[in-house]
Amino acid sequence: MGRALAEAALDLGHEVTIVSGPVDVVYPTGARVIDVVSTEEMLAASRAAFANAQGVIGAAAPCDYRPERIEPHKIAKTGEPLLVKLEETDDVVATLGREKTGQWMVGFALETEDHRLRALAKLEKKSCDLMVLNGPEAMDSLNNQVEILDPAGHVVAAYAGTKEAVAQGILLEIQKRLIEPRSES
Repeated sequence: MGRALAEAALDLGHEVTIVSGPVDVVYPTGARVIDVVSTEEMLAASRAAFANAQGVIGAAAPCDYRPERIEPHKIAKTGEPLLVKLEETDDVVATLGREKTGQWMVGFALETEDHRLRALAKLEKKSCDLMVLNGPEAMDSLNNQVEILDPAGHVVAAYAGTKEAVAQGILLEIQKRLIEPRSES
C-alpha cells in the first residue's frame, strides 16, 4: 500500500519521502527512500523528514513492542520455560501528531474488531486529519478495501479495488480535503 500511495502522490506532482522498514518492495524511482530497521529508527527518520514536510501518510505498520532486553549471545536450551518480556515502542504517527506545526496527517488503522470505533480513537489519539480504515485481508494482497474517516467520525469516502486504484482515491481525498484548502488560505 505504501508503494501505491507513493506512486499516486508522485503522479499528482508531490515530492515523496518514504521511511521504510525491511520489506520486499520496489519503491518508485522518483521517491526518496530512507531505509530503517527498528521502530526507533523509523521514528527518528520520520521526525527528521517531517520537519520539512507539508504532511504525512502513516501507512507503515511498525512493531508495537520490542524485547525489554536483548541477549548478546545465543540463549541455550535449559529444559525450562523462557519468559520474554516486551515493552511498547513509541507510536510514530502519534509522536509526529503531537509535534506537528501546521502539517496535515493521515493515519492508517488496520482493525479486526470494532473497526470504526477503534479507527476513530486512533484518529483522535494521533492528531490525524483523516484515518484510513482497512482490515487484515489487505496484507500481502494486491487489493484493498478502505473507508476514510474524518475527525467527526463520518465516512467521507470508501474505495475498493487494486491497491493502486485505492491509493489514487486516497490521494484524491487528501488533495481535496487537506492540501487544496491550505493552499487557498
